[in-house]
Amino acid sequence: MSIIESLITVTETKTELYGMTLDEMEQFVVELSQPKFRAKQIFDWLYKKRVASIDEMSNLPAAFREQLKQRAVLASAHELMRQTSKDGTVKILLELHDGSTVETVLMRHDYGNSVCVSTQVGCRMGCTFCASTLGGLVRNLSAGEIVEQLLFYQRMLDQEGERVSSVVLMGSGEPMENYDAAMKFIDIITSPESVNIGSRHITVSTSGLVPAIRRLADEKRQITLAISLHSPFDELRTSMMPVNRAWNLEKLMEACRYYWQQTGRRLSFEYALIGGVNDDLRHAKALAELLQDLPCHVNLIPVNYVPERNYQRTSKEQIRAFQAELKRLGVNATVRREMGHDISAACGQLRAEQGRT
Repeated sequence: MSIIESLITVTETKTELYGMTLDEMEQFVVELSQPKFRAKQIFDWLYKKRVASIDEMSNLPAAFREQLKQRAVLASAHELMRQTSKDGTVKILLELHDGSTVETVLMRHDYGNSVCVSTQVGCRMGCTFCASTLGGLVRNLSAGEIVEQLLFYQRMLDQEGERVSSVVLMGSGEPMENYDAAMKFIDIITSPESVNIGSRHITVSTSGLVPAIRRLADEKRQITLAISLHSPFDELRTSMMPVNRAWNLEKLMEACRYYWQQTGRRLSFEYALIGGVNDDLRHAKALAELLQDLPCHVNLIPVNYVPERNYQRTSKEQIRAFQAELKRLGVNATVRREMGHDISAACGQLRAEQGRT
């Protein structure tokens, strides 16, 4: 199978330019009877100049540009809706080539601009505190469709003389269930010829797919792995996260320790605090015991309000008490800064509000 045939994902006849690594782009242009250096020229137009059309690639021969338009597509998504928070957070709802929709978020921090990308249309993990899973899984995103989310914001930041400095794969979907596309996305954006974001500035979140965690460990990528934990007790975690039926806490922690041994990278654990569910000091003590001897950081997250879920937010006083107990027991814990709270902040919430697939 040729590179062209293997990369056709948008339609039955066209290839995604954003979905190719540089090596694949070189093979692609050679199969189109062009010299290999054309690949770097295309990458320069895509990721340095960030053009909106193939016609703008002016140093490519006119005949080759026409050939590209026949064989490839530059972008397949367009913006349906944008919300901007008082704190500068921006959330965009994108419509893809097949009418599916996906969300992506820009978060502005003192240390730089971070983009949260989605890896699937919807999600089938069934976590009870998340809006992404309300309509189930529609399909996986291609690597190119994930790249497009990042570039939407980079073009916006170009106007301000700024750049995307970090990326989190924490939007809609389970990145580890769309493993190949998620890792290919990372390969593309970390390339010096692309947007050149350092691997250590990329975080991948997972609900706990143990085989994929072990696979990632063996690849020894220098990214940050974030585990959605949310309870130190199997029964409670299973009620909140059905994935725990397949890979319980014992199996998950074994995989996390294997990841640490293979990569030397400290893990991050996400813990959504839900009032009266998982937020008392008994949970904090059990969490500290679960994580003992594992270099890690706990990110405490006041749960987002999702109308369909009816969860209550933990009080600020209880959040501080929970954090203090973890620190007393030797666990590094911080409370996530709330961003975009006034713009349908929960993952999948804007898409669900619009009744989109």
